[in-house]
Amino acid sequence: MARIDIPAGEGREHSRIWQLAPHLGTALGGMTTAVYERSILPVREREVARMRIAQLNDCAVCLNTRAASAMQDGLTDELYAQVGCYQDVAEFTPRERLAVEFAEQFAIDHTAIGDELWGRLHQHFSDAELLDLTVLVGFCVGLGRAFHVLDIARDFDVNWTKEPARQG
Repeated sequence: MARIDIPAGEGREHSRIWQLAPHLGTALGGMTTAVYERSILPVREREVARMRIAQLNDCAVCLNTRAASAMQDGLTDELYAQVGCYQDVAEFTPRERLAVEFAEQFAIDHTAIGDELWGRLHQHFSDAELLDLTVLVGFCVGLGRAFHVLDIARDFDVNWTKEPARQG
């Protein structure tokens, strides 16, 4: 049960919550559009990073969301589940592995991200892509933790397939 009173109505808690503060819902919608619909990163790279953060945050919304476009691009439920052991999954590209590693380190101890990891990231990503990835990861860490702290979205169905951009 959520830790705040969420307005009744249609849709899931994580959508209805914004009725309490429409200005935040509007801002979240804009940020969601920016990090998902306007990203220059391939969808699989965004999704593996997002899913690793979802696992670390234990965010019900994020854990149970699948991007339809990523699944069409071969990111199966099995691969979504395996992002926690990304080093051992041959189906992940080097860029996908780096995206997950960066997301994991960002979520666990962002102050420990050092020159060694940045060097490896720069071998595979442009500066614009790294900015895109960093903002995506920060957004996912923050929103996922907010949903968890508020105990939002316990009414979530497993394996809800939707583009994450349409969540907010």
